[in-house]
Amino acid sequence: MKFKILSDSTCDLSPALVGQYGIGIIPLIVVKNNQEYLDGQTIIPQDIFDHVAAGGSLCSTAARSVATYQEAFSKYAADYDGIIHINISSEFSSSYQNACIAAQDFENVRVVDSRNLSTGQGLVVLKACELAKTAESLDQLKADLDAFTARVEASFVLDKLEYMVKGGRCSSAAALGANLLNLKPSIEVKDGKMTVVKKYRGKYDRCLSSYVKDRLGNREDIDRGTLFITHTPVSDVCLDAVRDAVKECGQFDNIYETSAGCTVSCHCGPGTLGVLFVRKEA
Repeated sequence: MKFKILSDSTCDLSPALVGQYGIGIIPLIVVKNNQEYLDGQTIIPQDIFDHVAAGGSLCSTAARSVATYQEAFSKYAADYDGIIHINISSEFSSSYQNACIAAQDFENVRVVDSRNLSTGQGLVVLKACELAKTAESLDQLKADLDAFTARVEASFVLDKLEYMVKGGRCSSAAALGANLLNLKPSIEVKDGKMTVVKKYRGKYDRCLSSYVKDRLGNREDIDRGTLFITHTPVSDVCLDAVRDAVKECGQFDNIYETSAGCTVSCHCGPGTLGVLFVRKEA
């Protein structure tokens, strides 16, 4: 069977990976100064950072309409036996709901809730590309992906809480305390939602090294196939610390370093970094 894999732009896969696997990308909307832009097409993360640094209000993101998904599915429906579209977690956006409504008009379209974001979602997309090579039915492919989403581990560490404060996700008092104590929160995606799981203290490169070792060290349950190091702008010192820590924690077949897209950039700001990977099948 011939399948087409689609995803929202929130999967944060590099242009090289998108091209290699022929993935169709539907850009989400970024709102800046009450004007709408398309993620990765008419706006990029640096535009967001420059805008906020110049005193502008925080940008926001918005889902695509049902009509947009209908148009995207129509583009491929006649040429493929099946289409799998993978959304950002339904807890973060109405994109999944809108895509499901759009899919009702197509017998050969199935929508998967990644229960994740950024390259946590990207790992689901890559798994879809892998399974699509040998899948014998569209429904089985969707079922396998639904089961796979629970095995993805996605987390990030934030250097500063400025964007969280501006977005109303953190109080000014909490941010002030974190800055005074030099705390760096680690946020994990669990059951499709974001939760603070730990706070690191000290120089950021050392915090990131400790974070990586906490996530990857002394574990036998990790699938060593693919690891993503995904980040908004961080220093070379921080990246080197993360690379060294990853090496200390065992080999992976593929390690991809990717830049976080507009969704993570809007809500977390510069200086955000995460390692994202998959647990072994139980």
